[in-house]
Amino acid sequence: MKFTALSSFLFAFCIQIPAFAQPRDLSVRVDRWLSIQQVSGTVSYDRSSISRAARVGDRLEVVGDGITTGTQSGANLLLDTGVGVLNVLEYTSLRVQRLDTAPDNGRITHLDVTRGQVRLKLRRFTSPNSELRIRTPAGFSGIRGTEFGVVVQPNGKTAIATLEGAVVTEAQGVQVEVPAGFQNFTIPGQPPRAAVPLRDDPGLTAEFAKLLDRGIRKVQLVGAVDPVNVVTVNGVQQSVDENGTFRSSVVFASSFLRVRVVVTTPLGKSQTYELALR
Repeated sequence: MKFTALSSFLFAFCIQIPAFAQPRDLSVRVDRWLSIQQVSGTVSYDRSSISRAARVGDRLEVVGDGITTGTQSGANLLLDTGVGVLNVLEYTSLRVQRLDTAPDNGRITHLDVTRGQVRLKLRRFTSPNSELRIRTPAGFSGIRGTEFGVVVQPNGKTAIATLEGAVVTEAQGVQVEVPAGFQNFTIPGQPPRAAVPLRDDPGLTAEFAKLLDRGIRKVQLVGAVDPVNVVTVNGVQQSVDENGTFRSSVVFASSFLRVRVVVTTPLGKSQTYELALR
């Protein structure tokens, strides 16, 4: 059955990042950082073995520095050159992998995103040796002159959606370009999938499957979305397989009749569904 969205939100953002480049041996030591500009909800600032509540003005400066966001929480990070802002959304873990400066003053920024969703808004880099790469459990993404979104699901599957410019995804020695108006995803241990036309569709098809658990009747939500989308069920993020199918990780007693599902695209379009067992 097809459910109608109760609410819909569209977030716009733009990013810019250089084409995929091989790691460079030449770099110079210089102060590099990402500064926390805004915090909402529960966000932790993680450095070495210390973790505390993040505050505006905190900086990510060395390898391993990072932030973690909780439910309905987020933060904005400013790149040190003022070239742009990273919007870190809920359920996200982001860490610094590398912060360097090339001999021509190009900025090299590598980040680890192990789960969650990040959007970037960046100006075009002036140096050809500048690069911004995002590493996820499924592979790498490098971008130049781009508006895009990246999603990392609980199972490590990583999705990219590009509005402008191009993103290059790489895994298992294979590179796949995701140009403007296209999207793709990568499953850990596999090469990136071919790019397909961008849909940006938070639609949902779902049903309640009846189960019998030790003589107790229960139900489980089974749904289908665009494979690149993020799904939460009653605030718990779900793993979506390569076909876009998910099964709720929580099995509800049959007396639990209402479920809230939120579907979000990599570009930030979100729809909320209130589902009822009838």
